[in-house]
Amino acid sequence: MANLPASDMKKILFIICLGCMLSASAQTQFITKGRVEFEKKINQHKSVEDEAENSGWMQTILKVYPKIVTDIYELRFDNNHSYYKLKKENNENKYLMWGSKPTETDGVIQDLDKRTVSTQREVFENTYVVKDSLRNLEWRITDETRQIAGFECRKAVTKICDSVYVVAFYTDQIPVSTGPESFGGLPGMILGLAVPRLYTTWFATKVELVDPTPAQLNPVQKGKKVNWEQLYAELKKGFKDWGKEADKRLWIVSL
Repeated sequence: MANLPASDMKKILFIICLGCMLSASAQTQFITKGRVEFEKKINQHKSVEDEAENSGWMQTILKVYPKIVTDIYELRFDNNHSYYKLKKENNENKYLMWGSKPTETDGVIQDLDKRTVSTQREVFENTYVVKDSLRNLEWRITDETRQIAGFECRKAVTKICDSVYVVAFYTDQIPVSTGPESFGGLPGMILGLAVPRLYTTWFATKVELVDPTPAQLNPVQKGKKVNWEQLYAELKKGFKDWGKEADKRLWIVSL
């Protein structure tokens, strides 16, 4: 190559550089349609440990109910929409905490184009469909990263209900601003989520490259139609005699 004319050397270097650029581009794959499977875990003993210290009855209860309950959820998504729901009800789980037992009818539709969310949720014996704007969360993005389901994810933190901290891990390799429950608003898909005060985590275990159907992204939801403000006002009346427990119930509903 040392004896080649300068013009030929430039051509060879150009081809090498172009090949490197194409290779790097091929390695950067951005996923805009698919299905994410989440494992949701709740440490249901944590919320009653203090009470159990001075209660023989509660200690007996804790022996019957498992410390950790696990459920599998799925999130189907495209560029501008997502639908999050329970994959299949686990009849073997025993739930100690109110609001922990999921149902197959609950689900969250996020429309990123219209910036709206529609959540079907059972609360006590009532079924609500909460239609409102997408959450306007103030995320603080950090430098911490971790691998989740084969994707490098960056840590971000925020608060809900004024004081409840939420930790999320998102990946910009899936540039769809959504995630489990009604969370989103980050520059990529949330694959990991934790709400320490509810002793609850959600972590993706699988990402599949499948095209969701329109019906899978926008299922029919049935229930009493309210917005978040109306739902909170209604629930606060029902929780007025619950003391400190009322806040925890509202946090669970607010997910």
